[in-house]
Amino acid sequence: MVDIDAAIGYVVAHGDPVERARLSYLRTGQAPDPQVIDRITAGQSEAGGWPATHDGPVDSVDATCFRLNELDDLGGLHGEPVDRALAWLASVQRRDGTWQESETLAAEAPAWAMPGDPEATLYLTAVAGFWMTVAEFEAHPQFDVPARYGHTLGAAAQWVVGQLRPDGTWPSFLAAGWHAAGLLYGQQYFYESARVQLVLGDRLPDMEPADIASMAAALRRVNLGDDWLLQSARKRLGETQRTDGGWDSAEGPNFDVNTTLTVLRACR
Repeated sequence: MVDIDAAIGYVVAHGDPVERARLSYLRTGQAPDPQVIDRITAGQSEAGGWPATHDGPVDSVDATCFRLNELDDLGGLHGEPVDRALAWLASVQRRDGTWQESETLAAEAPAWAMPGDPEATLYLTAVAGFWMTVAEFEAHPQFDVPARYGHTLGAAAQWVVGQLRPDGTWPSFLAAGWHAAGLLYGQQYFYESARVQLVLGDRLPDMEPADIASMAAALRRVNLGDDWLLQSARKRLGETQRTDGGWDSAEGPNFDVNTTLTVLRACR
């Protein structure tokens, strides 16, 4: 199984101030220094999103979801900046329930966010819907009031269900799968979510550690419980942990601390 103490030691030894703040929150729930949150929210536009590049003129769905992920790791998925980000995401949802990046970002967009590309559309719809779902859970964990963005999430989930193949696979990137599973679970498409999870379980042996960690952390975040997929993911993460306590990132050594923090989030 995962050696939690070794993973903590790796982050302490190699992490930057923001990464160590993320570790403190994951370990003890300690709120970060307000300056850490300010570093993330400083780039937010007046409209409520974050641009794809520093001081970029156009807000990005992908970048905004990335910032929401960062804030969530610090216990900051609430408050005025998050409310503005959610409102912006809802405002740029397309009529069919999907999200796409602005055409003006085509020249610089990565494959998973390319405007007009069907695979990117499914990925962004799953990711945006996932983070709006997590924010709803954060705001009302007891489901005691109607969801603020129930219509937005319902439209997104219905569209995603329509993209699933009969065998539970999906015509997009691997990460679209676990985000879609979380979105569908949150919208009570339990059967469809389970089908996607079965496919993820079949792919687990061939996944990179960073993907396994991201999948497990995401599904834990939507209160999926300690089911067979999460247990299998943790077992695989234990098998791939390095002797220094960390895990390899698919994006190079500079991101190994981030992957290790994601593992800790998945296992906490």
